[in-house]
Amino acid sequence: MKVARKFIISGMVQGVGFRFFTQRAAARHQVLGYVRNLKDGRVESLAEGDAQAVEEFKFELLTGPIYSKVEEIEELVLEPSNLYSSFRIER
Repeated sequence: MKVARKFIISGMVQGVGFRFFTQRAAARHQVLGYVRNLKDGRVESLAEGDAQAVEEFKFELLTGPIYSKVEEIEELVLEPSNLYSSFRIER
């Protein structure tokens, strides 16, 4: 079953390679969507894919890259849009 989730990640998640880490995790789990920095210091990621793949992707986001410190992930349930053909880093 295909699902879509928006994750808002809080903590020390900018300037530590978090977007690149997220893009690699998405490739491993065959998740489509995007990741971007927010002006308030958080990171936003939208993920669409198989329910189990999106859950495993979320678990990797909780870990983050070595120099990050994830304090919280807010998860919003969305309807899959089928607009994404890849996973990209947005600026």
